[in-house]
Amino acid sequence: MAAEVPPDALGRRVACGTDYGTVRYVGSVSRTAGVWLGVEWDDPQRGKHDGSYEGTQYFRCRHPKGGSFIRPNKANFGVDFLTAVKDRYGLNEKQDVHYGTGGTLVFGTKTVEFVGMDSVAEQQRQVQLNKLVDISVRECAVSQAGQEEEINRTCANMRHINLSKNLISSWDTVIAIASQVQNLETLNVSENKMRFPSTSTFTSSAFSNLKILALNQTEITWTEVLLCAQGWPVLEELYLSSNNITVLERPDNVLQTLKLLDLSDNQLLDGNQLHLIAQLPRLEQLILRNTGISSIHFPDAGFGCKTKMFPSLKRLAINDNKISQWSSINELDKLPSLRALQCNNNPLMDTEKNPETLIQLIIAKISQLEVLNNCEILPAERRGAELDYRKIFGKDWLEAGGHWNPEKNKPSEEFLAAHPRYPTLCLKYGAPEEGELKGRQPLTLKNQLLTLTIKCPEKPEQKPVEKKLPESMTIQKVKGLLYRLFKIPGSELKLSYESSKLEGKEVELDNDLKPLQFYSIESGDCVLVRW
Repeated sequence: MAAEVPPDALGRRVACGTDYGTVRYVGSVSRTAGVWLGVEWDDPQRGKHDGSYEGTQYFRCRHPKGGSFIRPNKANFGVDFLTAVKDRYGLNEKQDVHYGTGGTLVFGTKTVEFVGMDSVAEQQRQVQLNKLVDISVRECAVSQAGQEEEINRTCANMRHINLSKNLISSWDTVIAIASQVQNLETLNVSENKMRFPSTSTFTSSAFSNLKILALNQTEITWTEVLLCAQGWPVLEELYLSSNNITVLERPDNVLQTLKLLDLSDNQLLDGNQLHLIAQLPRLEQLILRNTGISSIHFPDAGFGCKTKMFPSLKRLAINDNKISQWSSINELDKLPSLRALQCNNNPLMDTEKNPETLIQLIIAKISQLEVLNNCEILPAERRGAELDYRKIFGKDWLEAGGHWNPEKNKPSEEFLAAHPRYPTLCLKYGAPEEGELKGRQPLTLKNQLLTLTIKCPEKPEQKPVEKKLPESMTIQKVKGLLYRLFKIPGSELKLSYESSKLEGKEVELDNDLKPLQFYSIESGDCVLVRW
């Protein structure tokens, strides 16, 4: 007997084994009997052609081999939401149910949180669905909401729903489910390739309490985001990674409560697209990992001034991009609230042979930064970085018109563009003295590496570590490295060393600005770390 094809099959999402696709054609195929479904597969490797067969084009695919025909009985069109919940949580007589601790029930290996749990003696085989708070039906073939108001009657206390990687074909289906969940706070519908409204429609109250929404890998455009956002009045976190979003638009009167926005793995047209979302008043965290941006610029603010863009932005992730110029790092100092930055895996990171020097330069260039690439920047480390920066570029400053006499101090616009914080650092620490202006030393024979053993006497369980350090490395830079190496809290480090030639004699490394060679440290010596 032939499987029944749903009347709305065209455009529906289907699963065939572990493969997912979208129905693009329903009907007969020449020189064959019966009904076929023409499916465009998410994975083109699953397909055989572009929707044509023996010279006839039945449907079209984005990939030349992304489509194939299957019989309806091979296609899984999915189930309604409540059926998926019951299947996932084993609400049948065969399911092994026992009681956990702290107001939970355990179904096999699955623990489910409950609200206001009454006497467990009353809870026998049947679990009351309306006690469920956090529900995950990921990969459960959910394709529709089911009977109207059935979810509301059955699952009244749900607040967090994971609907990722199902067979949802339309945003309307998501609305139909959410509208029956009165206190919905978190919703994940990622990995559902679905249709979104293309014009402004009636704004549903389904998401009136929604604070966190994940729409990763749903093929949503930014225009569609803004249309749907009219129904997200209190949304705080929005995840939109891997959606082929290339162009942004200004979010007028929507997303005004947003605190976190994830646009990672979308190839934005250019860095100027960010200007269009720069007025979101409460945005604190922006994730731009692998978005293809090569530069960042805030044109409304000059050297040493703060931009009016992104007024609340505290945490920024720009790792895995194409940023190659220090000018983009200079621009980040214009952000008034920036405290944490992730910038690994950019071409800029290859401009310095010594990764420690690179970190020091970034710290010195961004005045309010407290965390860099997930490592805390301690006050002593910042001071050392700023002092080194002031010294390293001192010669350039003098040659560009800088002077110890404030009346004669007129560095060029070109120097200020490259080093916008330099005047501030001179005010903070004083202009560099002539004896300090040594410039940057390349790693040559004069700057040889020392092989040192690092020990923590106060942490005997910490195994000694061997490190190769340049003898010109300052004690301050050594401390910065050790902060990260041992993940020691922010208290002040105290360093000393024991010579391999003078057993039992310990020399204190007490001047942060002096290099290792000042203390006559040699390879084979042991550095002792205390705090």
